[in-house]
Amino acid sequence: MEHRFSPGQRAFFSGVVVWGVAWKAVSMWHAARDGSKPWYTALLLANTAGILDAIYIFRFSSWGRARRSGDGTGSV
Repeated sequence: MEHRFSPGQRAFFSGVVVWGVAWKAVSMWHAARDGSKPWYTALLLANTAGILDAIYIFRFSSWGRARRSGDGTGSV
């Protein structure tokens, strides 16, 4: 089953991504300017951790495997 997003949904999600990236960039810029290595590292890793979580869920979890195999249940 292929899921397609409507133009409105795409615009909404694109807006959310741009908003999040803008805040992330500004906060990391401030942390770097302030010389706060712990905050800069935490901000950087928080973003990376979210990506790794998504990769795990959609690629390696039982739910993700079930979706790719066409089972359709996707139960965890």
